[in-house]
Amino acid sequence: MTQDAALPYRPCVGIMLINRDGLVWTGKRFGDKTPVPDEFAWQMPQGGLDEGENPLEAAKRELFEETSVTSASLIAEAPEWFNYDFPPEVLFNSKRGNKFKGQTQKWFAFRFEGDDSEINILTPPHGHMQEFSEWRWEKAANLPSLIVPFKRDVYRQVVEAFSTFTAD
Repeated sequence: MTQDAALPYRPCVGIMLINRDGLVWTGKRFGDKTPVPDEFAWQMPQGGLDEGENPLEAAKRELFEETSVTSASLIAEAPEWFNYDFPPEVLFNSKRGNKFKGQTQKWFAFRFEGDDSEINILTPPHGHMQEFSEWRWEKAANLPSLIVPFKRDVYRQVVEAFSTFTAD
């Protein structure tokens, strides 16, 4: 058994924010210590669970911290947790401290009910660190090709799980 195989997965949540047209919010990562090509720097909001926090509450918190969005309602929860492993260049990155071999994520779909002007990624609320430099609405089918390769299988599963709520 290798050292990374003995490590646990970090429990996280992911959020697919879907607008009235069935397009999905995606943001371009900002300030990552593991540089990726621009074409793979796009992702949906996601983040870790705080101690004692349930996944739905974590999803609402992460959505707010990363996008400032409050005008959203839950429309679906993925039927299972999705996992991915970190590649060696990420696993051994000092930012993560070699504590986790990857992430296990519970995904939620939310309907965005506000106006685009509500979205604020440049000055996140409550002093939260900026995670995105820009954002856009995107067709769900395009999302797996915009994310770093090691997360693509999870994105394919998420797109499939919520396909009834998104535009073709």
